[in-house]
Amino acid sequence: MKIYQKSITLPPFPRGFHLVTERIVSQFPELSKINTGLLNIFIQHTSASLTINENADPTVRKDFESHMNKMVPENAPYYEHTIEGPDDMPAHIKASLMGASVQVPVTNGRLNLGTWQGIYLCEHRDHVSGRRLVLTVYGS
Repeated sequence: MKIYQKSITLPPFPRGFHLVTERIVSQFPELSKINTGLLNIFIQHTSASLTINENADPTVRKDFESHMNKMVPENAPYYEHTIEGPDDMPAHIKASLMGASVQVPVTNGRLNLGTWQGIYLCEHRDHVSGRRLVLTVYGS
């Protein structure tokens, strides 16, 4: 079994849901060394998350953002953690709901995503300096 691990930093993205599949693949050439395996992608932050979903129609990403903002609003009167601004506590909740990692099968050195699937960075804060990901691929 082969195991490769690399940390990468994504550039700052505005609040919302962003396709990052190609950025990940282009920064992790070790994927090509795996015939059959799994890639785990982990985000080292508590106010952003990762998910896999529709990669063709950008309105899906806009609808995700709209729904999450209605489901987890800013300035809820019961929030106690407010010192870092009105988007911080909702960002923590959204990140927990969406998740800190995704796994993708690797087949013949390539991500084995479905035809219409892509990896999203879910940015839940208004102002960030970039997001760190830990990429770990293992297999034969």
